[in-house]
Amino acid sequence: MISLGLLLIRLVIGLLFIGHGAQKLFGWFGGYGLKGTGGWFESIGMKPGVKLALLAGLTELIGGILFAAGLLTPLAGIMIAGTMIMAIAKVHGANGLWSTSNGYEYNLTVLTVTIGIALIGPGQYALDTFLL
Repeated sequence: MISLGLLLIRLVIGLLFIGHGAQKLFGWFGGYGLKGTGGWFESIGMKPGVKLALLAGLTELIGGILFAAGLLTPLAGIMIAGTMIMAIAKVHGANGLWSTSNGYEYNLTVLTVTIGIALIGPGQYALDTFLL
């Protein structure tokens, strides 16, 4: 049952981050694409915006794919956690903890889950189990 629970966690978090990456890279799922995300990044002092949007989008997309698949799980966890650290530092941290105030509650939760899975392992239903 533990492996099934880990699979569920990995799939939900991983698929959501595939979506976040696709928003930044391609403008899918209500996102703004590279140009729009890059412009927003520049507006909050992250320059060069488009290049950093590309890096963030690729990190989220690839991290999400790896995390969902349970492949290179520690790396995937670090990739997703890294984007959450940046979100806290550059956007949500100044707003306090609670998401009702645009705080970092969600980011901290995702960061904790991904690092937790990276530390304990992806479970039996993961490509890491079969390939590594």
